[in-house]
Amino acid sequence: MTKIIRSASAGTLESNDVFVEIEPWDQGLQLTLESLVKQQFGDAIERSVRETLAQCGVEQAKLSVVDQGALDCVLRARVETAVARGREGQA
Repeated sequence: MTKIIRSASAGTLESNDVFVEIEPWDQGLQLTLESLVKQQFGDAIERSVRETLAQCGVEQAKLSVVDQGALDCVLRARVETAVARGREGQA
């Protein structure tokens, strides 16, 4: 299991990007999603975030995602980067 020990972020609020913030949280996963396309793709975005967290071994974290129309590959890369920046053993 990957433990998030510090707040970290990745991405921007530019068009076609996504801004991801991750924080330590000891009560499972808490995900907040804001998106220009939430009505159409909110479920798919949340599923991608949760799958990426699972692949990274993150079971406990608070995550905020502000999507500006990013592609799925960009979303996953931003989540992975935020995890890498916030996990145990990272500077």
